[in-house]
Amino acid sequence: MRKAKNRLTADELAPTPERFHRSPVERLAHTIADEDGKPSRPHRAIDTLGLMLRKSSITAPMHQAGEDFHALFMTAHLEPLRAADLNRLSDGVRELPMTLRQAESRKRIWNILKMLGGLTSPAGSCIWHVVGCQWTVKDWALRQGWNGRAVSPEAASGILIGALSVLQAFFGR
Repeated sequence: MRKAKNRLTADELAPTPERFHRSPVERLAHTIADEDGKPSRPHRAIDTLGLMLRKSSITAPMHQAGEDFHALFMTAHLEPLRAADLNRLSDGVRELPMTLRQAESRKRIWNILKMLGGLTSPAGSCIWHVVGCQWTVKDWALRQGWNGRAVSPEAASGILIGALSVLQAFFGR
Protein backbone atom coordinates (compact mmCIF):
# COMPACT_ATOMS: atom_id res chain seq x y z
CA MET A 1 0.00 0.00 0.00
CA ARG A 2 1.28 3.42 -0.89
CA LYS A 3 1.58 6.11 1.71
CA ALA A 4 -0.30 9.27 0.94
CA LYS A 5 1.95 12.27 0.50
CA ASN A 6 1.67 14.79 3.27
CA ARG A 7 0.67 17.93 1.38
CA LEU A 8 -0.02 21.23 3.01
CA THR A 9 -2.78 23.41 1.67
CA ALA A 10 -2.45 27.15 1.25
CA ASP A 11 -4.58 27.69 4.38
CA GLU A 12 -2.21 25.61 6.50
CA LEU A 13 0.74 27.73 5.37
CA ALA A 14 -0.96 31.05 6.10
CA PRO A 15 -0.44 32.87 9.40
CA THR A 16 -2.84 32.06 12.21
CA PRO A 17 -5.97 34.17 12.83
CA GLU A 18 -4.34 35.48 16.02
CA ARG A 19 -1.44 36.82 13.95
CA PHE A 20 -3.83 38.65 11.63
CA HIS A 21 -5.41 40.41 14.65
CA ARG A 22 -2.03 41.74 15.83
CA SER A 23 -1.19 43.80 12.74
CA PRO A 24 -1.75 43.62 8.96
CA VAL A 25 -0.09 40.73 7.15
CA GLU A 26 0.18 40.28 3.40
CA ARG A 27 1.80 37.97 0.88
CA LEU A 28 4.78 39.28 -1.02
CA ALA A 29 3.95 40.19 -4.60
CA HIS A 30 7.10 38.56 -5.96
CA THR A 31 8.87 35.32 -5.15
CA ILE A 32 12.03 35.13 -3.08
CA ALA A 33 14.39 32.24 -2.38
CA ASP A 34 13.80 30.28 0.81
CA GLU A 35 16.62 28.74 2.87
CA ASP A 36 16.89 25.83 0.41
CA GLY A 37 17.04 28.17 -2.58
CA LYS A 38 13.56 27.26 -3.79
CA PRO A 39 11.16 30.03 -4.83
CA SER A 40 8.49 30.96 -2.31
CA ARG A 41 5.95 33.72 -1.63
CA PRO A 42 5.97 34.20 2.15
CA HIS A 43 3.75 36.44 4.23
CA ARG A 44 5.15 39.56 5.82
CA ALA A 45 3.95 42.02 8.42
CA ILE A 46 3.34 45.60 7.34
CA ASP A 47 5.08 48.03 9.66
CA THR A 48 3.92 51.45 10.82
CA LEU A 49 5.96 53.34 8.24
CA GLY A 50 4.61 51.16 5.44
CA LEU A 51 1.04 51.83 6.53
CA MET A 52 1.67 55.57 6.75
CA LEU A 53 3.22 55.56 3.26
CA ARG A 54 0.20 53.71 1.84
CA LYS A 55 -2.15 56.25 3.44
CA SER A 56 -0.01 59.09 2.02
CA SER A 57 0.54 60.60 5.46
CA ILE A 58 4.32 60.48 4.83
CA THR A 59 6.31 60.81 1.64
CA ALA A 60 8.57 58.19 0.08
CA PRO A 61 11.76 60.07 1.17
CA MET A 62 10.44 60.22 4.76
CA HIS A 63 9.72 56.48 4.61
CA GLN A 64 13.22 55.81 3.30
CA ALA A 65 14.76 57.96 6.05
CA GLY A 66 12.83 55.92 8.62
CA GLU A 67 14.05 52.69 7.02
CA ASP A 68 17.62 54.03 7.10
CA PHE A 69 17.28 54.84 10.81
CA HIS A 70 15.88 51.37 11.51
CA ALA A 71 18.77 49.73 9.63
CA LEU A 72 21.21 51.84 11.65
CA PHE A 73 19.37 50.87 14.85
CA MET A 74 19.67 47.17 14.00
CA THR A 75 23.36 47.53 13.08
CA ALA A 76 23.99 49.17 16.45
CA HIS A 77 22.30 46.20 18.18
CA LEU A 78 20.01 48.44 20.22
CA GLU A 79 16.88 46.32 19.77
CA PRO A 80 15.53 45.31 23.17
CA LEU A 81 14.95 41.60 22.52
CA ARG A 82 17.91 39.64 21.31
CA ALA A 83 19.95 36.66 22.35
CA ALA A 84 23.64 36.04 21.85
CA ASP A 85 24.73 33.07 19.77
CA LEU A 86 25.92 30.78 22.57
CA ASN A 87 28.14 28.83 20.17
CA ARG A 88 30.35 31.93 19.77
CA LEU A 89 30.89 32.47 23.50
CA SER A 90 33.77 30.83 25.32
CA ASP A 91 33.30 29.63 28.89
CA GLY A 92 34.81 32.74 30.51
CA VAL A 93 33.18 35.37 28.30
CA ARG A 94 29.96 36.90 29.59
CA GLU A 95 29.29 39.44 26.85
CA LEU A 96 30.37 39.92 23.26
CA PRO A 97 32.74 42.79 22.52
CA MET A 98 31.29 45.67 20.50
CA THR A 99 32.47 45.87 16.92
CA LEU A 100 33.67 49.09 15.29
CA ARG A 101 30.59 49.07 13.04
CA GLN A 102 28.28 48.87 16.05
CA ALA A 103 30.15 51.69 17.80
CA GLU A 104 29.92 53.94 14.72
CA SER A 105 26.22 53.16 14.33
CA ARG A 106 25.61 54.03 17.98
CA LYS A 107 27.43 57.35 17.53
CA ARG A 108 25.28 58.19 14.50
CA ILE A 109 22.10 57.30 16.40
CA TRP A 110 23.22 59.46 19.33
CA ASN A 111 23.82 62.39 16.92
CA ILE A 112 20.35 61.89 15.43
CA LEU A 113 18.75 61.82 18.88
CA LYS A 114 20.63 64.98 19.91
CA MET A 115 19.34 66.67 16.76
CA LEU A 116 15.78 65.58 17.68
CA GLY A 117 16.13 66.99 21.21
CA GLY A 118 17.40 63.90 23.03
CA LEU A 119 15.85 60.59 23.95
CA THR A 120 13.47 62.21 26.44
CA SER A 121 12.06 64.67 23.89
CA PRO A 122 8.82 63.72 22.11
CA ALA A 123 10.50 63.37 18.70
CA GLY A 124 13.50 61.44 20.02
CA SER A 125 11.38 59.08 22.09
CA CYS A 126 8.97 58.51 19.20
CA ILE A 127 11.73 57.75 16.69
CA TRP A 128 13.48 55.41 19.15
CA HIS A 129 10.38 53.40 20.01
CA VAL A 130 8.27 53.54 16.83
CA VAL A 131 10.98 53.41 14.15
CA GLY A 132 13.80 51.72 16.08
CA CYS A 133 11.94 49.24 18.29
CA GLN A 134 8.99 49.00 15.86
CA TRP A 135 6.23 49.79 18.34
CA THR A 136 3.00 51.07 16.86
CA VAL A 137 2.28 54.78 17.18
CA LYS A 138 -0.70 53.95 19.39
CA ASP A 139 1.44 51.79 21.70
CA TRP A 140 4.03 54.54 22.03
CA ALA A 141 1.34 57.12 22.70
CA LEU A 142 -0.25 55.02 25.45
CA ARG A 143 2.84 53.47 27.03
CA GLN A 144 5.56 56.04 26.67
CA GLY A 145 3.97 59.31 25.85
CA TRP A 146 5.87 62.39 26.84
CA ASN A 147 6.70 63.83 30.24
CA GLY A 148 4.85 60.99 31.97
CA ARG A 149 1.56 61.71 30.19
CA ALA A 150 -0.17 59.73 27.52
CA VAL A 151 -0.39 61.42 24.12
CA SER A 152 -3.39 61.16 21.82
CA PRO A 153 -2.76 58.92 18.79
CA GLU A 154 -3.34 61.88 16.46
CA ALA A 155 -0.74 63.99 18.25
CA ALA A 156 1.65 61.03 18.33
CA SER A 157 1.26 60.62 14.59
CA GLY A 158 2.09 64.30 14.12
CA ILE A 159 5.17 63.94 16.33
CA LEU A 160 6.32 60.99 14.22
CA ILE A 161 5.75 62.86 10.94
CA GLY A 162 7.75 65.85 12.23
CA ALA A 163 10.57 63.61 13.43
CA LEU A 164 10.65 61.77 10.09
CA SER A 165 11.03 65.06 8.26
CA VAL A 166 14.05 65.86 10.43
CA LEU A 167 15.44 62.38 9.69
CA GLN A 168 14.88 63.02 5.99
CA ALA A 169 17.04 66.15 6.23
CA PHE A 170 19.69 64.29 8.27
CA PHE A 171 20.03 61.48 5.73
CA GLY A 172 19.86 63.95 2.81
CA ARG A 173 16.84 62.33 1.15
